[in-house]
Amino acid sequence: MGKALRGGYRDRVFLMTKIDGRTRASAARQIDESLARLQTDVIDLLQFHEVIRLEDPDRIFAEGGAMEAVLAARRAGKVRFVGFTGHKDPFVHLRMLEVAASHGFRFDAVQMPLSVMDAHFRSFERQVLPLLVADDVGVIGMKSMGDGLILKSHTATPRECLRYALSLPTSTVVTGIDRMEVLEQDLDVVRTLTPMSAEERADLLARTAEAARGGAFEGFKTTNGFDGTALFPDWLGEADPGVS
Repeated sequence: MGKALRGGYRDRVFLMTKIDGRTRASAARQIDESLARLQTDVIDLLQFHEVIRLEDPDRIFAEGGAMEAVLAARRAGKVRFVGFTGHKDPFVHLRMLEVAASHGFRFDAVQMPLSVMDAHFRSFERQVLPLLVADDVGVIGMKSMGDGLILKSHTATPRECLRYALSLPTSTVVTGIDRMEVLEQDLDVVRTLTPMSAEERADLLARTAEAARGGAFEGFKTTNGFDGTALFPDWLGEADPGVS
């Protein structure tokens, strides 16, 4: 991305990256590494990645925690906006928002799964999205096709999945693109987009309800196979004294 942004392109994009560090030292190091690799002086949106454990908010906001590094970077002009991501359980997102509020901090953006399956099981759409909209926090939807798992249920098409997510009150929806035909398909959905009607939404949710039971097609919620910080715990950084 750093190479691609050369030659005047940097001013034409809104640049986001994520960090895994939970301590001040590890977060500060990852911020500087990101700036160097992206070949830029400022990141538009920096997000705490994989807030998926109930203790993550406490570690981030603890004395000597990662938030100290992020706030220092923002004061230094290295970061403009601050958010967090997660894909495990809406309760963890709610805990993150609660801990932030207790420290007098308001996030600029929150990233979370928003899909036809999520509407039925551990639903970020039902439990977190309304709070963010009410507080005018940027909403970034992800996993509209569940990393492709939802498509394996044969209950919704890629276009339906993407259109469903885009019909929600989000700021943007991120979606995986691994080949040109997928890019063209997604662009066509956006160009021709009309928000789903209440009837279309009800029909799609009825079709996906049985398949959504127990999170069968949302493995990122029910297993740790999608959790990079579980596979590579060193990404979180060594715990400072008093931070566990």
